[in-house]
Amino acid sequence: MPVDVTLSESDQEAVQAWVRRRGIGSAVTDVEPLTGGSQNIVVRLCVDGRPMVLRRPPAHPRPTSDNTMRREIAVLQTLSGSAVPHPEFIAGCDDLDVLGVVFYLMEAVDGFNPGTEVDASYVGDAGMRHDVGLSYAASLAKLGVAPWEGSPLASIKRPGSFLARQVPQFMRLLESYRHDAYTPESFPSVNVLAEWLEAQRPPDAEPGIMHGDCHLNNVLLRRDTPELAAFIDWEMCTVGDPLLDLGWMLVCWPDGPDPINAGSALAELGGLATRAELLAAYADAGGRPAPRLDWYVAMACFKLGIVIEGTWSRYLAGQASAEAGERLHASAQNLVELGTRVAQGDNPFV
Repeated sequence: MPVDVTLSESDQEAVQAWVRRRGIGSAVTDVEPLTGGSQNIVVRLCVDGRPMVLRRPPAHPRPTSDNTMRREIAVLQTLSGSAVPHPEFIAGCDDLDVLGVVFYLMEAVDGFNPGTEVDASYVGDAGMRHDVGLSYAASLAKLGVAPWEGSPLASIKRPGSFLARQVPQFMRLLESYRHDAYTPESFPSVNVLAEWLEAQRPPDAEPGIMHGDCHLNNVLLRRDTPELAAFIDWEMCTVGDPLLDLGWMLVCWPDGPDPINAGSALAELGGLATRAELLAAYADAGGRPAPRLDWYVAMACFKLGIVIEGTWSRYLAGQASAEAGERLHASAQNLVELGTRVAQGDNPFV
């Protein structure tokens, strides 16, 4: 379920004191929760009347939560001044005496999340709905070629082959789901796809910035023009192969085939750009050539399928609802089936 939590009164006082010490402003007002993802707390507020957004880990942080915030801070600092649509970074706090966790402030973006709502300007204009997808793909291309060396984000780049790590890393994730009621062997089709991905892995290309989770729940769209206002939710960002973002975007695009039932408020109105048009917009904006698009699409299916299979494991352990577990288990199976089709030479996205 989405996190929908605001700051306690004591936390508001702590943030206000920190804002004053940093010289950002004096008065923190109009604090209200924003519906965020399932991982972090996102709060809208004003500092001396200036709209901002505060992002922090969940109420019960995981061991990696603070480093996730540091990662997000690094990418927003790195993208500052670039052509990539993103929230402008204001300030971050690494002092755990303030809120007990790392947090940061960014500029509020005037836009809407097309996963949950549609601005009125898009409702009656199919051209707006079509063109905004092209802007989305073009913006993803700009992200993949944005400079990062010597930036705050450079410190998170791991040595060695990025692509060679992918299959072993996600097979380990699948294995981590094991418990008395769930065994990874119950998801056998993933092994065939994993073998193909390893055997057909392309050589590593020049590293670039990846968002890591490109779908319509993780963007904001401008209200008055069919353009991407910002990529948001950067917790999976890394320096790797941006073509994985391209494959992920194609897999998650809410048009047939739709292996994850990615229907959104925008998609329900129809008129979206086709995947072929997204690919053309990506290329026209300077995106990387993708002669092995089949591999990147199949890898996106593999990774996303394993990620969401975790909810099925948690359901079987009594830690998630039956509705979520069964729905995401079906989507995980659909993803691996689609990835296997692509591996066999049947890529419906091109």
